[in-house]
Amino acid sequence: MEINWVSVVCPWKAFQLHVLPLLLLLVLLRCSSPCQCVVDLDPDDKALLLAFKSRVQDPSQSLSSWVGTNCTSWSGLTCENRTGRVVSINLTNMNLSGKVLPKLCKLSFLQDMNLSHNNFTCPIPLCFGNLGSLRAIDLSHNRFLGVVPDTLMRLRNLKELVLNGNRDLRGLVPGWLGNFSTNLEKLDLASNSFCGEIPESLLYLKPLKYLDLGNNNLSGNLRDFGQSLLVLNLGSNQFSGTLPCLSASAQSLNILNMANNSIVGGIPTCVASLQALTHLNLSFNHLKYAISPRLVFSENLLVLDLSNNDLLGPLPHKIAETTDKSGLVLLDLSHNQFSGEIPLRITELKSLQALFLSHNLLTGEIPARIGNLTYLQVIDLSHNLLSGSIPLNIVGCYQLLSLMLNNNHLSGEIHPELDALDSLKILDLSNNMISGEIPLTLAGCKSLEFVDFSSNNLSGTLNDAITKWSNIRFLSLAQNKFNGNLPNWLFTFEEIQTVDLSGNKFSGLIADGNFNISVKFNKIDIGRMSREPFVAMPNVHVRVSMVVTGSSQSSFDYHLSSTVGIDLSNNLLHGEIPQGLFALQGLEYLNLSHNFLDGHVPGLEKMSGLKALDLSHNSLSGQVPGNVSSLKDLTLLNLSYNSFSGFVPKKQGYWRFPGAFAGNPDLCVETSSGRCETESNPMVPGLKGFYPPPDESVSFQMLL
Repeated sequence: MEINWVSVVCPWKAFQLHVLPLLLLLVLLRCSSPCQCVVDLDPDDKALLLAFKSRVQDPSQSLSSWVGTNCTSWSGLTCENRTGRVVSINLTNMNLSGKVLPKLCKLSFLQDMNLSHNNFTCPIPLCFGNLGSLRAIDLSHNRFLGVVPDTLMRLRNLKELVLNGNRDLRGLVPGWLGNFSTNLEKLDLASNSFCGEIPESLLYLKPLKYLDLGNNNLSGNLRDFGQSLLVLNLGSNQFSGTLPCLSASAQSLNILNMANNSIVGGIPTCVASLQALTHLNLSFNHLKYAISPRLVFSENLLVLDLSNNDLLGPLPHKIAETTDKSGLVLLDLSHNQFSGEIPLRITELKSLQALFLSHNLLTGEIPARIGNLTYLQVIDLSHNLLSGSIPLNIVGCYQLLSLMLNNNHLSGEIHPELDALDSLKILDLSNNMISGEIPLTLAGCKSLEFVDFSSNNLSGTLNDAITKWSNIRFLSLAQNKFNGNLPNWLFTFEEIQTVDLSGNKFSGLIADGNFNISVKFNKIDIGRMSREPFVAMPNVHVRVSMVVTGSSQSSFDYHLSSTVGIDLSNNLLHGEIPQGLFALQGLEYLNLSHNFLDGHVPGLEKMSGLKALDLSHNSLSGQVPGNVSSLKDLTLLNLSYNSFSGFVPKKQGYWRFPGAFAGNPDLCVETSSGRCETESNPMVPGLKGFYPPPDESVSFQMLL
């Protein structure tokens, strides 16, 4: 049921009901619910609103209820019940666009104005300064442009000014913002294009509780604030200097965000004096030095993000106080230069739901008691120097959604007991020294969507446990010692977009199974077609994010950026290539090189999404695939070192890939002069794979 922002003030006094006339009693009962009151809209205000309505675009018909005289039926309005004058207008998220007419400025009794989340495109009207009764203005998430008009300094009663999310609002932050209203409690200018320094007047505006200047182009040295703030966001600007202590907000500040600036120096211990702090984000700065052992935050802190700095030394043994009912929920110390072992006391942060320690210089073993953190949903210890085996105790983290241990020196085998992690979506153990086989019990991890076991010492054949991963999107077992035949179920996952089994000892035929099940393989993603530059597999990026609210509830999400592709290169496969592989419209990458495949290659016309194809170093024969001129996105091609023969006319479009036929002595390629040129030239030195067309800027460092 839709609930409109409509209310009517019914300030009835207490009456003696036993003497109340029946008619008055009925009116009283009628006003017991505001939505049932009938309040005549003031005629002057009605005319002003209808004039406003007539000039805005309203494709969703959000203002269709603006008919008649009953204020309570007009969406977004609040009227004073005795006079019918409009005291509040809330048109948020109504898909309105156009210009805001000065007519609204004549609503002289207006106290609250909310036009947020629309598409208004115009300067902020100067006449808004005439609305002397205004207590709150919210123009956020529109397309207002220009500067903040000085006329707004007349609004002496204003408590809230919210202008965030208007990218064309620019200029300096007005100096009068700190002294025009003695009631201003909230100032939100985030996500605009303001420049310059923070006006000094804002540093001492005593009523101010909420200040958000994030995501602008502000600069200058950070200054201390003299008032008792609740929220301070200066993130994503160009501020420099060192961190202030913010001692005036020691007992009040809940949220402090100074991420993505150019702050230098160490983290002063006085920051730990902010006893009410729940969220602290200092990421993406130039902070350095070791963290002092005296920097211990209170048990109120839920989120601590110090990632992407130059912090060094050992991880702090104690970073925050903790109790059975409170403590850190998210700890991110990734992308620094921390060294030494992971302290055991991290396993005492019983409330922890996300632990990010990746991209450091950490050594030693993963703490055996990590399974004590039963609320953990994300563990990222990747890109360190950790050794030893994966502790069996980790199955105690039964709520895990993402486990990333890649790029370490881990050894041992994959524990069969990991099947207890049945909520796990991401499992990345790549680039370690893990051996043994994939346990059959991993069939219990039915929620898996991303599995990367590449570049280890795993062996054995592919077992049917993998078939239970029905939601799998990315599967890489590359650069291991797997053997045996490829199973016929390999390409039967509906959500799969990347399969990489390269660099193993798989033998036999490529099963001519059902290639039509995968949505990604068979459907072109229009949004991906124009993305540049194309870098072939294994260019894979998984970005995990956790959002923690004030109530310590977190939400998990991840974004997978990966080529839609199949890589079976560097194996022992033989026989013909199944016809079905060359009918996959959505496939961007196909690498079958360095095998013993033979037979003919069908036409490529159906592979309209293809960007890279490598069939080199096989025994393929016959004529080369048909006309490639229709494959507009094809960037990388290698058919070298096979047994292709016949004549390749220039009109087929292969001239875009010089050298792609090297090592095929029986092949004649038509040159620009019409002559026949034998393709026996060697490959480009240092490249295993593809030949780009001339004048293409292509990165090869990630190519297999």
